Amino acid sequence: MNIHIRPYSPEYCQAVLNLSLRAWQPVFAQLFPSLASCLLQTAHFTMPEIFPALYLSLKVALIATAVNLVLGTLAGYFLARKRFIGRELLDTILVLPMVLPPTVMGYYLLVLLGKQGSIGKWLNDSFGINLIFTWQGAVIAAVVVTFPLITKPARAAFENITPNLEKMATVFGASRRQIFFNVTLPLAWRGILAGVLLAFARALGEFGATLMVAGSIPNETQTLSIAVYEAVQAGDDALANKLVIIISLVCITMLLSATALAKWKRRG
Repeated sequence: MNIHIRPYSPEYCQAVLNLSLRAWQPVFAQLFPSLASCLLQTAHFTMPEIFPALYLSLKVALIATAVNLVLGTLAGYFLARKRFIGRELLDTILVLPMVLPPTVMGYYLLVLLGKQGSIGKWLNDSFGINLIFTWQGAVIAAVVVTFPLITKPARAAFENITPNLEKMATVFGASRRQIFFNVTLPLAWRGILAGVLLAFARALGEFGATLMVAGSIPNETQTLSIAVYEAVQAGDDALANKLVIIISLVCITMLLSATALAKWKRRG
């Protein structure tokens, strides 16, 4: 009897997750013997219990990273190429989310995006949009917190490019846009990629600002990191162990994939 499973269905995701967990079990058995049995138990963890938090975490991290890939790259290029009064002050302000406690950033976002906040009140009155306690609010929190992780490496990468290369392209009649996409960006992509990896990992594990802005609503705004916190608070160590292993495996898989991509790009 042949059983057909629709790709990307919950059953399909459950099967892939089970195979991944079983594949990594020997590694954990060598490094963390006490977690080896827990890893096998996680393979039997039902998808409806973990998929919403896992899916939401990946969705928030991917969207936040994609947004910051554009905004952070442009900000890094602007800070690297433009000379103006207050440039370092602007750079300091943009880096603040990286050094301020996440709960402080979450409070700032609550003040701005709340129904009585300057931005939140305008959005609610004009468009009926409420970002507090929504997954979109979690995305905004992740974008703000991870923004410096792409901006700083991007600025450093752009500043390390020899200006003569861009000047030569100008001599040959290339426009500013052509120079950026055909000369500057290809030379800076490795630094930007490093920032993207850090930003994705940070967004995937974001906790403080997300909890302040989006809350912890199961199946709606509860990410994996918040689910771990809730499990520990409830004294459910078994659930906490399973969630920790899952988020660790996701991060390891993404980082290994990105490293392999970087090596492939270098060879090409």
